[in-house]
Amino acid sequence: MKIIIHGGFFSESSTNQETKIAKQKSLERIVKDAYEFLKTHSALETVVFAVTQLEDDPLFNAGIGSQIQSDGKIRMSAALMDGETQKMSGVINIEGVKNPIQVAEILMKEDDRVLGGSGATNYARKSGFDVFSTEIPQRKAEYQAKLKSLGTGTVGCVALDNNGKLAVATSTGGKGFELVGRISDSATVAGNYANANCAVSLTGVGEDIVSNATAAKIVTRVTDGFTLENAFTKTFSELLPFDGFAGAIAIDNQGNVYHQESHPSMVFASFDGDTVVVFK
Repeated sequence: MKIIIHGGFFSESSTNQETKIAKQKSLERIVKDAYEFLKTHSALETVVFAVTQLEDDPLFNAGIGSQIQSDGKIRMSAALMDGETQKMSGVINIEGVKNPIQVAEILMKEDDRVLGGSGATNYARKSGFDVFSTEIPQRKAEYQAKLKSLGTGTVGCVALDNNGKLAVATSTGGKGFELVGRISDSATVAGNYANANCAVSLTGVGEDIVSNATAAKIVTRVTDGFTLENAFTKTFSELLPFDGFAGAIAIDNQGNVYHQESHPSMVFASFDGDTVVVFK
């Protein structure tokens, strides 16, 4: 069993030591709790569990920490993929729900598994998700002062369970102040992808990640025989011509865990039951 999570880029919100320590502690707690959950649940159930915890933590740009768009509204995206069945589900620009990843989870049973905008929001309401404002004072203050962040906030989880099955989940609150209708990478195969061989979750600038088809490339290369490290090296080298901004976490079906970023510093934590590794 292996698990790794990420919480976007540290510079997305703050560079002060207090925030850094808070994120380290939060990620360590969540990755340990998720590992305990993984002992008795599938990889698919576990990645939803972990990303729900990340969405519920205002330190991260997803769920209740989501950024505010240029029209003053919050729109979130999230996706889930099962490495065994290769089914992917997701919501794009959903509004007024606490946990977009949980809406993505119930969409797994539908034939139409990726919904956007009002369709995603209406589906959530019909499925019993109450109206919930994810706006927090910090994000409101940033919006009112028109402070622009780097736009690199996303959360994600990759897990390998006791049965050797892989799954990935990714959720984002957007980059902040974006044009209405902008679509992030998180609910696409560029930002969230898995099969029986490998699972990958991305954070960074969505447009760069989509341009590079990053997650799908890494998984495909592992499937074609690359080591996980070599798949990362090759794929991240293809970001260089346009200075692409991305960070990724991954696990392959041999239990290898890997992470890499093109710019400093992605926040992440991994756990194998013995050793916790947290970003420094």
